[in-house]
Amino acid sequence: MAARNLRGFMAYQCLYRRYRPQRFGELRGQDHVSHTLRNAVRQERVAHAYLFSGPRGTGKTSSARILAKALNCASPTDGEPCGVCESCVEVAAGRSLDVHELDAASNNGVEAMRDLVARAALGTPGRWKVYIVDEVHMLSAAASNALLKTLEDPPGHVVFVLATTDPQKVLPTIRSRTQHFEFRLLPADLLAEHLRWVAADAGLEVAPDAIDLVARRGNGSVRDALSALDQVAAAGGIDEQAVPVDEIVEGLCERDAGRALVGLAERMGAGQDPRQLARDLVEHLRNTFLATMAPNLAGLPDDDLGRLADQARRLRAAATVRAMETLGEALVDMRESPDPRVTLEVALVRLCRPDADTSPAALVERIELLERAGADPAMADARKAVRRAPPPPPPPPPPPPPPPPQPRASAEPARPKPDANMDLPTR
Repeated sequence: MAARNLRGFMAYQCLYRRYRPQRFGELRGQDHVSHTLRNAVRQERVAHAYLFSGPRGTGKTSSARILAKALNCASPTDGEPCGVCESCVEVAAGRSLDVHELDAASNNGVEAMRDLVARAALGTPGRWKVYIVDEVHMLSAAASNALLKTLEDPPGHVVFVLATTDPQKVLPTIRSRTQHFEFRLLPADLLAEHLRWVAADAGLEVAPDAIDLVARRGNGSVRDALSALDQVAAAGGIDEQAVPVDEIVEGLCERDAGRALVGLAERMGAGQDPRQLARDLVEHLRNTFLATMAPNLAGLPDDDLGRLADQARRLRAAATVRAMETLGEALVDMRESPDPRVTLEVALVRLCRPDADTSPAALVERIELLERAGADPAMADARKAVRRAPPPPPPPPPPPPPPPPQPRASAEPARPKPDANMDLPTR
């Protein structure tokens, strides 16, 4: 019985592996890639090298495997692999001798690349060899130059598919010798639709609100969203509210640091990670923008849009921008902080007290607050009353200066001056 239970555990596949795309038509949100690759296979115009770039979990490696299946399929249909022939089954199981995968993050040395190049020169007549190099930007300079030499003069039966999350770190000479496809993050509504289909097909009982929350938490990555859905299904549901940050945002609207900190303490007491809480705050503030400027982009019910629009009016645009910038900086600081909660608390206090912040965004908010106070009707009436009051009387003139002091009279009478015509006495 124990062995049977163990086999049952081993037979289970997580959702992101179970629902990995096996055909071009199953790629979600990447129509620009799947359409072009399918046409290339159908028209036999496959390039010798491709560069797939984009965020994680968007289908880069899956697309490379589908391309390998389509090239070696015994009976392709309109550029799509059949999925049932021996070659398709082997590629899907990861044991095909015609498909080689190399993780450049752990095999980034020149020896590993030289070995791959040597094997690429040995081909099988009538079959395609597909080499998938994941995280190609992690290759060393010597390994990149070894790959470049092969791309300059590739064998006719070989296709290289280079996958990366950072195409700017790939050598420009390598990028120029490949066809570059950029994979995109999925919108939340498309990701939620895919999750509902997966939940229904897998027989999972998950509430619609929980699926919407998982789709938002997936941040456009199908793999991340499926992993989160797997975890929610295993837990039997989700008890977290769809909008868990209202109390904190209300504190920001009222400039009440105490209320914001109490809301933070409640969420932390419920076991929420401060980093995820900061991300939830940024998402909530973004939704306040959308609720007033582009409600259709928010994808929220009318009741939520009305509540968010009210918060946006009270918070004002400058404060919202500063809050998103401050929380973004706090998220960066949390990576190195020994206590992320303190970092988030400091950020909330700064947002509630713009007078304690000297950043340009805080100064803009303070100016907006002053303009807001100037537009207050009570303040306007007070200014009118001041203008209607009579001007105050002029101040009295200053007193005249005292007279200058008179010269003092001498006690001895003045002697007459001698006359020049007077005779002087003789002796």
